[in-house]
Amino acid sequence: MAVFVSKKDESFREYALNAPPMKVLFSVCAPLALYQALQQIFKILDALMASHISAEAVSAVSCLSQITLMITAIGSGLAVGGCIKVSEAYGRGDYDTVRTRVATLYGMVVLVGLLVVATLVPFAEGFLRLLQTPQDLIAEGTGYFRVEILSLVVTFFNTVYIAIERSRGHAKKILYLNLMIILVKLVLSALFVYVLKAGVAMIAAATLISQGVLLIYALYSMSRDEGAFRFSIRNLRLRKDTTLPILNLAYPVSAEKMLFAAGKVITNSMSGVYGGLTVGALGISNNIGGLTTGWHAGMLDGASALISQNRGAGHHRRTLQLYYRLIAIDMAIGVVGLALVATTLPWLAEVFARSEEAYDPEFCQMIISIHQWEMLGYITLGFNSATLALLLGYGYTKLTLLLNVARVFVFRVPVLWAFQNFTSLGAEAVGMTMMISNVCAGLSALAVAIPVVCRIHRMSDLK
Repeated sequence: MAVFVSKKDESFREYALNAPPMKVLFSVCAPLALYQALQQIFKILDALMASHISAEAVSAVSCLSQITLMITAIGSGLAVGGCIKVSEAYGRGDYDTVRTRVATLYGMVVLVGLLVVATLVPFAEGFLRLLQTPQDLIAEGTGYFRVEILSLVVTFFNTVYIAIERSRGHAKKILYLNLMIILVKLVLSALFVYVLKAGVAMIAAATLISQGVLLIYALYSMSRDEGAFRFSIRNLRLRKDTTLPILNLAYPVSAEKMLFAAGKVITNSMSGVYGGLTVGALGISNNIGGLTTGWHAGMLDGASALISQNRGAGHHRRTLQLYYRLIAIDMAIGVVGLALVATTLPWLAEVFARSEEAYDPEFCQMIISIHQWEMLGYITLGFNSATLALLLGYGYTKLTLLLNVARVFVFRVPVLWAFQNFTSLGAEAVGMTMMISNVCAGLSALAVAIPVVCRIHRMSDLK
C-alpha cells in the first residue's frame, strides 16, 4: 500500500525546501525559541518556589537537576538522532521510511525509559552518593530525585513526540503544548508549596503530573494522525537496518548531553569548596543565563531539522544559507541578552535570595559575583549554537560530542581546578570559569565550522 503524508505536511516540506531562508527560520524557529525561553522561565519559577522553602532546598533542586539531566540525555539523544533520520527521509520524500522510523523511534524510547526507571529508582540514594553529591543535599533531595526519575519514562516519550512534531514544522503546536504544561505545573507547584507547605519532592510531583497531561494528549494525537506520521505498532521494526542508523546518530548526542551534565555535576561538587550555598548560586546563575541561551536552543532545534530536510533533498547550498542567517540571529540574541541581564542582574539576584524565612544578602551577592562573569559568554555561545545546528543537520553528531565535551572537560573543570589551587579567589572563580568555558566554546565551534563549511561547499559544487 502506498504511503502518503497529509496535504499540510507536504505543503510544509515544499515551504522548508523553497521559501526564503530567513522567512523559514523565523516562522519555524521563533515559536520554538519562545518555547525554550518559557521552559527556562519554568525552571526559574521552580527554583523560586524552592527558595521559598529554604536556601538549602534551592541548592538541592539546582544540584539534583543536573544529575537528572544526565539521565534525560539518553532520551534526548534518541529524540535528536531519530528526528535527524525522520527529517532526512521527509525532505527526500521517502514516506515509507518516515513511517517506519517514527514507529521504531517510539518503541525504542519506551523500552529505554522503562529500563532506566527500573534500574535507578530502587538505588536512588546510592546513586547520588556515587556521584559525590553533598550529604546535606542527599538528605534534602532524595525524595525529589526519586519522583524525577519516575517522570523520566513519561518525559522520554514526550521528548520524542515533540521532536517528531518539530520535524513536521508544527512549531506553534509545540508552543501551545508547552504553555499547557507550564500552566498545569505552576498551578500544582504553587498549591503544593504555598498552600500545602510541602517539600521539594512535591515540586517534582507537579512536573510528573504536568508531563502526564502531555502524554495523554500525545497518545490521542498520534492515534488520529494521518499518513506516514501516524503511529502503528505494525510499523515497528526493531531490526538492525532500522535501529542502527538512529543509534549511530543518537549515542554521540546522548554521550554529549550526559557528559555535559556530568561536567556540571563535577563543577557543582567542586564549587562546594566555597561553601554549600555556592552550588545553589551557580544553579541560579545558570538559570539566569538560560533566559538568553534558551532562545539559542530553540533556534538550534528548529534550524537543525530544516538543515536536515534540505540535506535530504540535496539542497546543500541552501543549508549554508540557513546557517549564515542563523549565526546572525543567534549572535544578535546574545547581544540583546547581555544588555538586558547586565541592567537587571541585581534585581534578579535579590528575587532568588528571598525565602519565606528571610532575605539572604550573602546568597544574593554570591549570585551576582558568579553571573557577572558568566554572562560575558552569551555572544560566543550564540555562534556555538548555530554551528551545532549545522552539525546536527548533517548528522555530524560525533563533532557535537567533541565540542561539548571540550567545553566542560577542557575549558571548565581544569580551569576551575587551577583557580582553586593557584589563586585565592572566592566564589567569583566559578563565574570566571563559566565565562572562559563559554568563550572558548565559541572559538572551538569556529575551528570546527571552517572545514565543515568548506566540505559542504564542495558537495554543492558537485551537485
